[in-house]
Amino acid sequence: MEHETAPVPADPRRPRVMVLFGGRSGEHPISCATAGGVLRAIDRDRYDVVAVGVTPTGRWVLVDDDPDVWGIIDGRLPEVLDSPERVLLPASADERAVQTIRDGEVAAALGEIDVVFPLLHGPFGEDGTLQGMLELVDVRYVGAGVLASAVGMDKHYMKLVLAGQGIPVGPFTVIRPGEWDRNPAAWTAAVEALGLPVFVKPARAGSSLGISRVTDLADLPAAIAEARRHDPKVIVEAGIVGREIECAVLGGRAGGPPRSSLPGEIEVTSSAHGFYDFEAKYLDEASVQLTCPADLPPDVVALVRDVAERTFEAIGCEGLARVDVFVTPDGGVVVNEINTMPGFTPFSMYPRMWKASGLEYADLIDELVQLALERPTGLR
Repeated sequence: MEHETAPVPADPRRPRVMVLFGGRSGEHPISCATAGGVLRAIDRDRYDVVAVGVTPTGRWVLVDDDPDVWGIIDGRLPEVLDSPERVLLPASADERAVQTIRDGEVAAALGEIDVVFPLLHGPFGEDGTLQGMLELVDVRYVGAGVLASAVGMDKHYMKLVLAGQGIPVGPFTVIRPGEWDRNPAAWTAAVEALGLPVFVKPARAGSSLGISRVTDLADLPAAIAEARRHDPKVIVEAGIVGREIECAVLGGRAGGPPRSSLPGEIEVTSSAHGFYDFEAKYLDEASVQLTCPADLPPDVVALVRDVAERTFEAIGCEGLARVDVFVTPDGGVVVNEINTMPGFTPFSMYPRMWKASGLEYADLIDELVQLALERPTGLR
């Protein structure tokens, strides 16, 4: 894929990019690992970089921008630690400077932030809450806006929106807070009607946290309890026979249509994992084979890319997204989900798919920042 290099701004000050990561969700360490990859590859000659971490309790702190600090090493998951120096965003849209405070006093002025690169995964970062805060203070940011972030995070409403646009999704049911406790027998029957196996998931979580594959209804209560540890709303999806295929999507320049990568495929090769769970994704990479580009007939590749682009547009996505689908034995494509801030280490599928399509990791980061600089905040 040909990379569109934007001209260097006339302003001699380089654009200042806040790489923001960590956060309050269970995906905190994955966000840190993603940030490590971006901090290593972002062009420091082209951009001034400020690294800001959000602790698990929600405090914003200035952190080390050394990428080695944020890697997953020997199974150790990185974490943003608290600091007495806090980071404050502008208080309003007409104030542009970001500051740090210590003991209630201004400690340092970080200057204007031109773009926030929000690498937070899950609730309180990927779900529209952070995006809404940045819109309020008129700071540009990479990725989907408020509505698309919220819809993409909530698997329930995501499926409703996609189905409403004629995009195929699998059978599912949603157990809202309190419903299971009021009538477990009725919900067991509803799940049974989907056919076994089913996948029980938190409705608003990612990185395969809290997901269980259920092949026996006797295991359903435990699976629901596990999902509810991450989210009071639970979605139960029918198992779909097919190959797990992913496709990366980039927003178009200057209002143009979205662009899709060559698809990639995930195959769990170890019997230790019944599906692509958290451990297989991040702690036991030898158990998973990631193939990019996927070995698919040209017509199926074209269909996957078309469905991925339509999914991106259906929720009003911007910037980037990874669309996960099943390719069924008859060559059909069923959307599993859209991830509006996918894993972004150099080894994650999203950048790997773009590399296979001709766009290198550092150029991909640059493209995303340029897309954010091009796009205004507010209604658009």
